[in-house]
Amino acid sequence: MKKSTIWFLTIIMALTFSGLLFVQIMYMENMIKMRNEQFSEMVKRSLYCVTTTLEQDETKHFLEEDMKESSSIYDYKSSKSGKFEYSLSGADGLNNYKIDSNIDKQRIEPIGSDKKTTLNDSYRAMQETLKGQYLYQKGLLNEVILNILSQSSDRPIEERADSATVRKYLMYELENNGIDMPFEFCVANRTSIIYTSGGYTPSRHDKIFAQTLFPNDPISKMCYLRVYFPTMGDYVFSSIKYMIPSFTFTLILLIIFLYTIIIAFRQKKLTEMKNDFINNMTHEFKTPISTISLAAQMLNDDSVRKSPTMLAHISSVINDETKRLRFQVEKVLQLSMFDRQKSTLKIQDYDANMIISNVVHTSKIKVEKYGGHIEASLDAENAIVNIDEMHFTNVIFNLLDNAIKYRREDVAPELSISTCNIGDEKLEIRISDNGIGMKKEDLKKIFEKFYRVHTGNRHDVKGFGLGLAYVSKMIELFKGTIKAESELNKGTTFIITLPLFK
Repeated sequence: MKKSTIWFLTIIMALTFSGLLFVQIMYMENMIKMRNEQFSEMVKRSLYCVTTTLEQDETKHFLEEDMKESSSIYDYKSSKSGKFEYSLSGADGLNNYKIDSNIDKQRIEPIGSDKKTTLNDSYRAMQETLKGQYLYQKGLLNEVILNILSQSSDRPIEERADSATVRKYLMYELENNGIDMPFEFCVANRTSIIYTSGGYTPSRHDKIFAQTLFPNDPISKMCYLRVYFPTMGDYVFSSIKYMIPSFTFTLILLIIFLYTIIIAFRQKKLTEMKNDFINNMTHEFKTPISTISLAAQMLNDDSVRKSPTMLAHISSVINDETKRLRFQVEKVLQLSMFDRQKSTLKIQDYDANMIISNVVHTSKIKVEKYGGHIEASLDAENAIVNIDEMHFTNVIFNLLDNAIKYRREDVAPELSISTCNIGDEKLEIRISDNGIGMKKEDLKKIFEKFYRVHTGNRHDVKGFGLGLAYVSKMIELFKGTIKAESELNKGTTFIITLPLFK
């Protein structure tokens, strides 16, 4: 699959998931907003009903007080015959009438008078009496209203709306409006809290609902009922809890999609690396083959064949390059095996100076081919380390080969390799060159598998991107450390530290 196709699918899926998440988030926000508004409306309706009921209670209180102070309108008397007589007094208190309950007599007699009246006069007298009573009651109500307007605000708020009554009314009205949840409240004036329920401790995140108590009071004496609900958040979010699984599944799908895209790009990169690996393998194998071919051509020279020393040298070069060719194949196989943790090292005690000397001897012919020089300063008095000979040889050869490959074109390659002891416990190996060097950001990645430093227009430098990863892996298995120091266009130094054999 082309990289552009992967990017196209990625953008389409990203837009789709973004749209889906946006719709779900907007729906949840609208649901929460609507639930909050609905809850607020129900609470405000309940608080209004509570204050209305408290006002009615106050009106009833003043009516009862006024009725107690006024004289009785009706005076009931029972006669010896078991019948009742009703005494009515007019609004002026002057006209007194007695109504006998005996239907047969059908008469109304004025109290203190023996004169009988007719039935029509009696009805007319009763109408006048009821009219007077109505006027009296009207005056009584007007007096109560005046008392409420003038005296009610002077009563303590604890008497007008005590805590138990307010809680009872609140609970009743909230249940009537479909809110069955715990609440806390307080009654406060403009400056301070007068009294609270036991758990009234709202935080700054809690929404407080307020309603004016007795709105006809003077502003300076006005009090307010404040209510908050500790579990309001649970009540509001209960309406969208079924959306949480849907939102979760969408996030899971998004994560899986992102992971799939990452895997796709990684596989794409691995495919490119594989193609690069196959293309570069020819060059990696060609180097030792070219050296062997060069040595074989020298053997065709009669003068070389007549010189035992030169013949022995060329034979050793051919042998070493054959080993190197085998090492190249072994390097790829071993690195793959190490990833699967199936490799077995043959760790033994070896003299590192001796192995390094052999590698330097093999590399001389290649360095001299480019007009360069390699110098070995093997000054370590104790160089016995626990290593695998084949892999350690390959490590040194890789570092020297890199120094030759990444040489500068304007100067002859100058390589140096040295050993020294760090105390009595460690061996330090330094391999330096005067090549093109590296940037600081590249130094952090050069030991990663398949990573290759960009060499600008140096298209002749081939490689697998496995050499330094292999070197780092081997040194780690030898229980040592490796680091690199480099400066662009001045050269690079690799420093290997290995524990000495005790």
